[in-house]
Amino acid sequence: MRIGIDLGGTKIEAIALDDHGATLARRRVPTPCGDYPAILDAVGDLVTSIERETGRGSVGVASPGAISKKTGVIKNSNSTGLNGKPLDRDLAQRLSREIRLQNDANCFALSEAVDGAAADASVVFGVILGTGVGGGLVVDRAAIIGRNRIAGEWGHNPLPWPRGDERPGPPCYCGKAGCIETFLSGPALAREYRDRSGTELTPEAIALAASSGDADAVACLERYQDRLARGLAGVINVLDPDKIVLGGGLSNIAQLYQQLPVRVARYAFSDGIDTPIVRARHGDSSGVRGAAWLWPVG
Repeated sequence: MRIGIDLGGTKIEAIALDDHGATLARRRVPTPCGDYPAILDAVGDLVTSIERETGRGSVGVASPGAISKKTGVIKNSNSTGLNGKPLDRDLAQRLSREIRLQNDANCFALSEAVDGAAADASVVFGVILGTGVGGGLVVDRAAIIGRNRIAGEWGHNPLPWPRGDERPGPPCYCGKAGCIETFLSGPALAREYRDRSGTELTPEAIALAASSGDADAVACLERYQDRLARGLAGVINVLDPDKIVLGGGLSNIAQLYQQLPVRVARYAFSDGIDTPIVRARHGDSSGVRGAAWLWPVG
């Protein structure tokens, strides 16, 4: 039995899976805001609660950011209170066992590669389109973290083939400007619509407005889709994965999939692109399930 923990900015979720991926137990609590010791306690309490029901298991953790190879502490987390903390060691001490911790996007991709929308693929690139833009690479059901532990971080590359009005691009929390994340995140889509229409709408509301014929919403989604195609074409040019899986809140916008393969083919360096681009099977559960799968069967 394996336990997965998804350490998010607003909630911490725990799941227990059997060897076949069936859910044995599940819990969710709000993430303590800005209180690192309370986060450790919340994770510990979730594991204790799960194990009362299922028995002791291995523990994998999906976390924003990654453990720095140089310093041994969390880096690059948009949950900035985790940066600089030895999260893996502190959780191991709190839980009195070895744990495995990886970036949440890696866990998302692993979940979809093991028993999700890309279970039939060898090389899988998982994309998270949400408050931020992340990515994870899985080869033969093993997450690839890379020499510097930043494999898959396509969201902090510059937007490919930028138009004149896309330069230099919005500032990014990473300190640069024009990152893919600043164009493809949920807040970026909301900003695009606000600048065009003068109205504040959530990404979900923008998609609904577009389906009702709102010209500004249609134009925003068209531009978003083109930018997404450019970003994914860059990924295909480097990795040429067998399948790309989209997750995060924006992956639920059905309009994104209508012309995406055709658009990607216009930009990718090939005379024909047939890479499937699909929606995640496990949805919001992929991160926590992937954390559990950090401990493989057997």
